Amino acid sequence: MSESAIEMAAPEQVVLPVLTSLNDGNIDDAIARFAEEFTFKDHGIGLEFKNKGELTEFFQKTREYFPDSSLQVNSILVSLDHVVIEWTLHTSVTEPFYGTLSRRVQILLHGVSAVRTKNGEITEWSDYYDGLTSRRTALAAHFTEWVEY
Repeated sequence: MSESAIEMAAPEQVVLPVLTSLNDGNIDDAIARFAEEFTFKDHGIGLEFKNKGELTEFFQKTREYFPDSSLQVNSILVSLDHVVIEWTLHTSVTEPFYGTLSRRVQILLHGVSAVRTKNGEITEWSDYYDGLTSRRTALAAHFTEWVEY
């Protein structure tokens, strides 16, 4: 009896396309990499998602609030089914400035994503970064009724 080995994608080959898809605005492609049962935690703004519909809306709102965002991968560490990615996010926001005026603020945010994969799909994803520096409070406020902490 002969057995054929099923080739599974290396964990980084599962995770890195998600970041590329999100950078390109291809949210459906990013979501497709998540298992049916998963947990996504954004520790910077205190949100947790376990549903693809909610995570899709989170990624869409992120793109809406920060349309010029781009994420640069600085380093990757892979161990068995875990991937840790150190990244830098470049974006900008428009903030009120002296009454009716506004100003554009450039944001350079450093963070880390810790991801677990199983059978070629993402089962756990956690983002860690400074929530105050990120200026993502409006984004977080949109999802306050979904907070599960």
